[in-house]
Amino acid sequence: MAEAALYDTYSRAPLRFERGEGVWLITETGERYLDFGAGVAVTSVGHGHPHVVGALKEQADKVWHLSNIYEIPGQETLAKRLTEATFADKVFFTNSGAEALECAIKTARRYQFSKGHPERFHIITFEGAFHGRTLATIAAGGQEKYLEGFGPKAPGFDQVPFGDLDAVRAAITSETAAILIEPIQGEGGVRPATNEFLKALRAMCDEHGLLLIFDEVQTGVGRTGKLFAHEWSGAAPDIMAVAKGIGGGFPLGACLATAEAASGMKAGTHGSTYGGNPLAMAVGSAVLEVVLADGFLQQVRDVSLVFRQGLASLKDRYPDIIEDIRGEGLLLGVKAAVPSSELLQAIRDAHLLGVPAGDNVIRLLPPLVVTPDEAREGLARLERAAESLRASKVKKTA
Repeated sequence: MAEAALYDTYSRAPLRFERGEGVWLITETGERYLDFGAGVAVTSVGHGHPHVVGALKEQADKVWHLSNIYEIPGQETLAKRLTEATFADKVFFTNSGAEALECAIKTARRYQFSKGHPERFHIITFEGAFHGRTLATIAAGGQEKYLEGFGPKAPGFDQVPFGDLDAVRAAITSETAAILIEPIQGEGGVRPATNEFLKALRAMCDEHGLLLIFDEVQTGVGRTGKLFAHEWSGAAPDIMAVAKGIGGGFPLGACLATAEAASGMKAGTHGSTYGGNPLAMAVGSAVLEVVLADGFLQQVRDVSLVFRQGLASLKDRYPDIIEDIRGEGLLLGVKAAVPSSELLQAIRDAHLLGVPAGDNVIRLLPPLVVTPDEAREGLARLERAAESLRASKVKKTA
């Protein structure tokens, strides 16, 4: 009855979690699940991390909300940390990834406008992309299943095949403002862009006076073993959208940009009532302190090796269940050889949580604090799931 009062926009799993501890979620009845979904790559430092919880409680006793009418010291602190650790000079804080992408799109268009080129508002995006659920970001993603029924597609987004440099080059016109890409397509099936492709996009943007925008909402804040995924390629963007892991579970996003790219964003051109509120800033700073601590990102890379070796072994032993392994760091995709919904249910039955994606893929996105032993436990549960699916297939054919 309570569910009936909600919009019918989610197909929810019949699971009700009461609390979390590190990489574990506990149901109302006390069942423990290994959380390799992390709220879709959000709970970056796990559930109930003491440093992050402490920062939130401390700020909660001071002030929750001010609005951007006033100076907010926490914004200055977190922005300084982000710019010192990245390519960026400027930061705009938001509440979500979609808002961070909206800011990135507006920043790119406003830049071209301020340089005397108002006609340059088109942005090249890629097939299979996911950039959010607003009218602009579903147009940027271009996936028909998200566009259907929401009126005409917002103009100014030109889609090309993922990884096709010739198609990108052909799509550039006198109206092009920027290129927008996820270094790894998450929702699209954990499909990485090659380092060479990202470098080529950087060179193409420089050649044509375009801005390069990276959507690092899912890939950022340590998820791939670097602070941001594009660092593996050496190709830096002009603008970057960040969210999910940066708040560790608290709603927080950010748009980062070079001073030049942000030069058109003058007072009054953009705003947010909640964006950059003191609670979010306290949590974001605490998360970043954990992720940037000595050895943390190396541990992510080390645990990723445990996962990759274990997943490769499972793929070899269960080719009828697992077709391919994809991803980087702790953004991993298992492409199923059976319907992915069946594999997802099987791993849930083994008390392991994952996240569905496109291209018949299940994402494994554990909190970045996952240990090697917890990784092995997750692999053991995935093996049980694969074994149960194989047994079910044998039974059906018997």
